[in-house]
Amino acid sequence: MPNENIHRIEMDGRQIILIGTAHVSKKSAEEVKELIEEEKPDTVCVELCQSRYQAIQDAERWKNTDIVKIIKQGQSLVLLINLIMSAYQKRLAKQFDIKPGQEMIQGIESAKQLGATLCLADRDIQTTMRRLWRGLGFWGKAKLFYQLIVSLVADEEISEEELEKMKSEDMLTTVLNEMADSFPSLKSVIVDERDKYLAQKIKDTTGDKVVAVLGAAHIPGIKRELENDNNLEELAKVQPASKTAKIIGWSIPFLILLIIISTFSVDKASGMDQIVSWILWNGALASIGSMLAFGHPITILVAFLVAPISSLSPLLAAGWFAGLTEALIKKPNVQDFENISEDVSSLKGFWRNKVTHILLVVVLTNLGSTFGTLIGGVDVLKKFVNIF
Repeated sequence: MPNENIHRIEMDGRQIILIGTAHVSKKSAEEVKELIEEEKPDTVCVELCQSRYQAIQDAERWKNTDIVKIIKQGQSLVLLINLIMSAYQKRLAKQFDIKPGQEMIQGIESAKQLGATLCLADRDIQTTMRRLWRGLGFWGKAKLFYQLIVSLVADEEISEEELEKMKSEDMLTTVLNEMADSFPSLKSVIVDERDKYLAQKIKDTTGDKVVAVLGAAHIPGIKRELENDNNLEELAKVQPASKTAKIIGWSIPFLILLIIISTFSVDKASGMDQIVSWILWNGALASIGSMLAFGHPITILVAFLVAPISSLSPLLAAGWFAGLTEALIKKPNVQDFENISEDVSSLKGFWRNKVTHILLVVVLTNLGSTFGTLIGGVDVLKKFVNIF
């Protein structure tokens, strides 16, 4: 009986064999092993980038993580979302007593045993996350983060039969279409763009017979994109913020300052009220965000003091200062980094682990500061209008 997860394609005298897998399925790992042993390909492609491959090869990688550098580079939220997304997969993997991505690990091991060339075919995960983040507006980011937190709290179990059904092309297409309704950029960046990247990498690799180990969601798109030529450099670029976004980013604080100065020239008391309102809304909501992350009292105070100032500059963020303060007060140790993989499997673990706790301080403080800027800005404008 033919295996519906295996797709054979003849292209320019070469044979490309795609195998669709579920990332936490024992059966998928076994299918990968059997296929490579039977086909004896010249090259094995796996749906991994260099950083994820190194993560598999080096289990001690977290010991070298520089949390301060992550905060300064503004990568706290990207890393936190990565950890949350992997947490759900880890929980399923634990349910079925299998390592997450075991089918990729099996592909690597089988390639080495066979002496085949190993091709890391996926786009760098950081590039994917940055491109995704660029495509979401403020409310889209908030909604995505909320849904990720909900998925972390949910404790539902599924049977392995249901897991295997997830490899059905029709079911996956339906799920991705539903996802696209809420987050059009999500499917485009995480699936469509990577389909193009993966397909081109598979085409560009050497060997007359190639086996590609892929998540089932990518199979339909890769089969389609193998017929096209795609520019890998363009797909790997992270576009800087547009000029319009930069202009808006600087215009809002400039406008708020202009309104306050104008109010002062007419009515000093109202101008003072505007300043107090701006400080209180920004400081209070930023510090509430820090409190929700169970930040240290000094961290909460720093969030309150910094937010009214950082909100006036697109180059600064209250969460950065709060996170750096928390990192100095509760410096993560080696054990915290070693326990990340286990701790991210629960919401309690996210708050308990010092590394993820610091990331939460950064993200929730920034979220509070953003709301403070919106509400404080509206209040400043309202007081200005009331003068006239």
